[in-house]
Amino acid sequence: QVQLVESGGGLVQPGGSLRLSCAASGSIFSIHTMAWYRQAPGKQRELVASIFSGGGTQYADSVKSRFTISRDNAKNTVFLQMISLKPEDTAIYFCYAIVRSSSSGGWYAHWGQGTQVTVSS
Repeated sequence: QVQLVESGGGLVQPGGSLRLSCAASGSIFSIHTMAWYRQAPGKQRELVASIFSGGGTQYADSVKSRFTISRDNAKNTVFLQMISLKPEDTAIYFCYAIVRSSSSGGWYAHWGQGTQVTVSS
């Protein structure tokens, strides 16, 4: 059993910053890929940023110059540092991870429940 719990969302003015965190817990042997997705009302869920086990990262074009994804492998945690936030960044942000189970040995994809980010003046 694995859980992903996001934190750090909230209300911020345009141009402001937020730092999201996602902590994985449970029957974890290792984590391969971790990522952040977001979904705004009436829009498709989109990939924002991902980070791989070797440390490589990739970003959506809309956030590439403003967001930074990182991870703390010892704590099974992924972060998303967001600066210069825009109203169009408003969405529910979801954590995603591909986890190797310590109980079964298999690889499984997991989603967090999401954290709301609202950018508004």
